[in-house]
Amino acid sequence: MVRLLEIEWLKLKNYKIFWILTGMYLLGLALVLSSGMFLMQFLKYKGADFDGIDPTILPLYDFPDVWQNVTYVATFFKVLLAFIVIISVTNEISYRTMRQNVIDGLSKWEFLQSKLYLILALSACSTLFLFLEGLLTGLVYSHVIGLQFIFAELEFLAAYFLEVFTFLSFAMLLGLLIKKSGFVIVLVFMYTLIFEPFLAVNMMHNPWIKEYSAWLAPYLPIRALNNLIQVPFQRYIFMEIQDYVAWKDVLIVLGWLIVFQLSIYKLLDKRDI
Repeated sequence: MVRLLEIEWLKLKNYKIFWILTGMYLLGLALVLSSGMFLMQFLKYKGADFDGIDPTILPLYDFPDVWQNVTYVATFFKVLLAFIVIISVTNEISYRTMRQNVIDGLSKWEFLQSKLYLILALSACSTLFLFLEGLLTGLVYSHVIGLQFIFAELEFLAAYFLEVFTFLSFAMLLGLLIKKSGFVIVLVFMYTLIFEPFLAVNMMHNPWIKEYSAWLAPYLPIRALNNLIQVPFQRYIFMEIQDYVAWKDVLIVLGWLIVFQLSIYKLLDKRDI
């Protein structure tokens, strides 16, 4: 495992775009997650309120709610990690380094393992970063401090890891299938933010088809990923939310993960590199 990760690192460290995307992910996520209180103070200064509630007293960073809050926001940044995977995979094909690796003694399955380890490392590092960010902002702003609160609801971090790992597997599959990095990046971006959400809304609300298709919407891949961590912020205006990770949603995502991984395996098995 270490050898294969070292090989991936030697390839990635010389890619300028790798450092740009990594910096955008880390800096963007840190800035957004740490600026919640400043945003609330700005809204108060502008005279905003939420049903008569001073926005600066909203417990955005209180333990244990902070874990659902930060993981939900972080899911919008996972597409940057997907771009890293796409560029890594498509460059292997474009520059024929995958073939050269096989000639040099790396088996086709070791190549697959190296990419899966890359996905695993990106998912684990992003989850660790999110834990540290949530812990730091919570310790600074939370009104309740104590181990029983700090370490409650950490299942949202596990759900975030699963979501990122599955999404990156999806990106890897498309990269291997289409081979053109620019096209795959645009496709992943458009499918994630536009195509599938539009399809899901139609399946659930189109009066002509919703009777037959509404039940299928939660099983669409991006919809399934988004369902792992539900929007948490309505609780601050006293609306009911899903403040837990549902096992049904976990099982659906695991099903898609198996589909993506098996598809990658079959694609490499049949492809002449």
